[in-house]
Amino acid sequence: MASSAALQPEPAPIVACTVSRDVQNFELLIEDMETELGESWGDLSFEDAKLFFGQPDASNLEFAAIAMDEEDEDMLAVIADLIKLANSNGIKVIVIAAEVSPIALHQLLKLGAEEFVPYPLPDGALHEAIERIRAPEPVLASQNAGPDVGAGGNHNGVVLAVHGLAGGVGATTFAVNMAWELANIDKNDPPRVCILDMDLQNGSVATYLDLPRRESVYEMITDTENIDKEAFMAALVQHEEKLFVLTSPAEMLPLDIITSEDVQRIIDAAKANFDYVVVDMPSTVVQWTEVVLHSAHVYFAPLELDMRSAQNALRLIRALKSEELPFEKLRYVLNRAPKFTDMSGKSRVKRLAESLDIVVEVLMPDGGKPVVDAGDNGIPLASSAAKNPLRKEILKLATSVHELNQSVAEGG
Repeated sequence: MASSAALQPEPAPIVACTVSRDVQNFELLIEDMETELGESWGDLSFEDAKLFFGQPDASNLEFAAIAMDEEDEDMLAVIADLIKLANSNGIKVIVIAAEVSPIALHQLLKLGAEEFVPYPLPDGALHEAIERIRAPEPVLASQNAGPDVGAGGNHNGVVLAVHGLAGGVGATTFAVNMAWELANIDKNDPPRVCILDMDLQNGSVATYLDLPRRESVYEMITDTENIDKEAFMAALVQHEEKLFVLTSPAEMLPLDIITSEDVQRIIDAAKANFDYVVVDMPSTVVQWTEVVLHSAHVYFAPLELDMRSAQNALRLIRALKSEELPFEKLRYVLNRAPKFTDMSGKSRVKRLAESLDIVVEVLMPDGGKPVVDAGDNGIPLASSAAKNPLRKEILKLATSVHELNQSVAEGG
């Protein structure tokens, strides 16, 4: 008579796991994991995962889904360690993130996470992420097969886009000075920073930095299929050997002269060769705005406390929602914000945010005439008016961006 033990089905092998502070906070993830894997998955806390990932048995896992929310941001170093440990044991990582800052996500992906899926999980998003990590690794083409944008470029830059919601709201002033502050943020180990002026008609980054406009810009943006590191870098000019600039072309060009594919190649080239890429966008929404929105880790939207800015913000949000684009990436920057003692002005800011159902995260004071003078003379505020209140706020914001970017890298 056969043993009754032989009739018992063997437990399904564990091929994946979730890692979180409390998986019950991610009920949709539990449902999708059960749909995709049945009972072939487990759940670990951050502490248990650290112990398990270091064991030989962990190499049997296909992937780990690390779920986190805003409460876990103070544990970024721990999560970064888990990603590195998982990679060293051949475990691929999917990050499931709810309300986590874009800069933090960028660093986790940079450290080796294969995929990012927002939470609540969109329909089919986890399935698609699993399919991608199960796909065979692509065979790398030889160097003779075509241009290699990343050749010699070992960076994976943070993309910061700036899109003014109306004319004259200070978007280019903000973009130029943010880029300059980032380029000078660390005297001992300065990051590589470039700014891309994508306003092909009215771009004024070159004016604000007193730089010439090169013909090679037009040649590069109209022939991006043959772009490589040398061609990209040749189109850039430098301001005081610290900030690299892709100026707008010398001639006024239609905004649709470049395609979404062209813009993606330019951004990819910039990311491959710089730590920070600031993109100064036209205030007009064009076909390739979507590419920049998807590529950006933060999409700053400067506006002022007036009706035109409010109406344009509302129209932009509606347009992005109708196309199911990530409108939540927008970070609203109020330029010429009311002073601390202006209670009436502060009340107007509150009403503006409530009426648009947005959060105005950054308040920039009116820098006055020194800001205009700096732009006319082609000098960043840090060089011409270091104590200007606008300059101080931009420096504060640049510092917070850089510190967040560095904290995960160093902690990991």
